[in-house]
Amino acid sequence: MDLTATTTDLAAAAADVARLLPTRVYDPVLAGLVLRAAGGEVELAGSDREHAVRLTRAATVHTDGAVVVPARPLAETLRSLEDPQVRLVVEGSRLAVRTSTARFALPLLDLASHPGIPPLPPAAGVLPARTLTAALTPVSSAASKDDALPMFTGVRMHSAPGGRLELIATDRYRMAFASLPWAPAGELDVLAPAVVLAEASRQPDRAAEVTVHADADRIALSWAGGSVSTALLAAPFPDDRVRKLLEAVIDSTVVVEADVLAGAVRRAVPYAGPHGSVTIQVDDGELRVRGSDPQSGESEESVKATIDGNRVTKTFQARYLTDALRAFGGRRVELRIQDGLRSTVLTSQPGEDGVELTYLVVPLRTVS
Repeated sequence: MDLTATTTDLAAAAADVARLLPTRVYDPVLAGLVLRAAGGEVELAGSDREHAVRLTRAATVHTDGAVVVPARPLAETLRSLEDPQVRLVVEGSRLAVRTSTARFALPLLDLASHPGIPPLPPAAGVLPARTLTAALTPVSSAASKDDALPMFTGVRMHSAPGGRLELIATDRYRMAFASLPWAPAGELDVLAPAVVLAEASRQPDRAAEVTVHADADRIALSWAGGSVSTALLAAPFPDDRVRKLLEAVIDSTVVVEADVLAGAVRRAVPYAGPHGSVTIQVDDGELRVRGSDPQSGESEESVKATIDGNRVTKTFQARYLTDALRAFGGRRVELRIQDGLRSTVLTSQPGEDGVELTYLVVPLRTVS
């Protein structure tokens, strides 16, 4: 194999593949990056049998061929290069990475023992990349990071009537729900790993069309120039029980600029104490954002808002509230505050992408 390619393109693709591969494996070849050069392009791919990624970049191919090399050393080497062009050429048992002034050599791994990239499951539907990312990024942030509870580390993807795709994730303390337009090609109801799915949705260009593929075992996203697939989690969590959380009994409704409120919450964090809690007090025409801790001190900041309903005071974990507000960045957000320890519901008017987003945050306690 012998090829020349644009350094920045190759470096970005190698980094994306490496990021989706495990760092600790019993077989080094599973942490390897497969390079296939042919027909004016080079394919960079990797698979650990659970996740698989394939990206294609333009290249001048001098000699066709395929090799496997350690993914992260190659990605780090390419990222550090300053030459606009880089040449990759097999030299004996090494892959040489050459520029006009330098040479680096990586050991070749056994291509025959690599599991390869599994074929994509059947297509379930198509939608713009920017729409998928706009919905999947905030929804995946509500999924748990605790692998001891795998059900809550996933995003449920469910095809709904009217050409809508619904995404739901929860870690039991917060929940995010999004409904977005798509062109379905079949039924879809799966629970996919949130971290992998969110990372995959950021790979294609925002203007690209993304196809969602799924079967009983795997889900994949594909676009012109790449694909990412992963094994599904267990059966989806009960949808009817989760949906009941969206049926809010409103005690007070607050409309406020999401970025302004998020800034006030961020400034209260240094005073949020060991539990990282901030208090939101609904007053006449404003919200009061407070942080208080005997060791750190206290803070209070007023934020203008439109209020409809009773004066209430709620205490939230700051990081959960911050994640929720970040999902509505640049827009006015409506907080539907419920009595007692019931969730506060955050929502907003759909954006130009047609994404309807709802975020629920459970208060820590009620202050009367």
